[in-house]
Amino acid sequence: MVSPETLQRRQVAVYTGATTLAAVVGVFAPASGETFEPYINPVIALLLYVTFLEIPFVRLRAALTDGRFVGVALSLNFLVVPVVTWGLGVFLPRDPVILLGAFMVLLTPCIDYVVAFTDLAGGDAERVVAITPLLLFAQLLLLPGYLWLFVGSEAADAIAAGPFLEAFLTLIVLPLGAAWATQAWADRSPRGQRWQDAMAWLPVPMMGLTLLTVIASQLPRVRESIGQVATVVPVYVAFLVVMPVLARIAAGLAGFDRGPSRALVFTAVTRNSLVVLPLALALPAGYELVPAVVVTQTLVELVGMVVLTRVVPNWLVADRPRPLWG
Repeated sequence: MVSPETLQRRQVAVYTGATTLAAVVGVFAPASGETFEPYINPVIALLLYVTFLEIPFVRLRAALTDGRFVGVALSLNFLVVPVVTWGLGVFLPRDPVILLGAFMVLLTPCIDYVVAFTDLAGGDAERVVAITPLLLFAQLLLLPGYLWLFVGSEAADAIAAGPFLEAFLTLIVLPLGAAWATQAWADRSPRGQRWQDAMAWLPVPMMGLTLLTVIASQLPRVRESIGQVATVVPVYVAFLVVMPVLARIAAGLAGFDRGPSRALVFTAVTRNSLVVLPLALALPAGYELVPAVVVTQTLVELVGMVVLTRVVPNWLVADRPRPLWG
């Protein structure tokens, strides 16, 4: 019988299989995308619930009180990342729609599967979970201003706050509250403990289901606009190369241990494509290409995450410290 530990060891294979299946569905049954799309937020919410459930809330509170990590993570995501994004934007087409999609996703730090990939790389996932509400609040407040600065007032005005607030409630408040209630129930009741033990099987399958749902629902959009969308791929790849190095330098300057350093790398490099997607889908007429630009970042990032879960613990933030160069 397959155990949760076995699933954890084989999660990259599960994610690869889910992505491959999603690609097959998207290519050979593109009409099914409309079937998958309504389930994007529910499956992400369930993924976050089972992910949060694995982290004891006593440790979560302790992580949130680490002001140094919180400060460095916020500075990387909302000071360094915008500078890097602005620099990379020089290599993008001057099409406002493509610019809007690329900047939307690159300027918003991830709040969902970053937890799973941080844990997979041996990072301090509790710290990542602890700062997710702060990351979401900050991007809600700052994104319109950054878009106004980078793309222009017309594109910035097309962004509505409603989808971000909905994402905060459905993807942070509800899963986090449900996980807290479940842990409290498990502490008082054998039935609650059995429920929590049963949920331990689900993080890896739920991540696979999330990838299947998102990619299968949006791949047809990418296919229809492949010529235009392909122009953003080199920029997304460059972001995946630049930000881990900058985060590693910041972690070294801050004097972080291995676990927080790896957490900092992943929170700096992973982007909020799954949460930004509903926002992109809600844009008015004329911005139909934006969801394809956002989903392309998801596809590029997933490949990058598979690489980084090996590179970060084996080289960038190794068990035995190594220099970045030489």
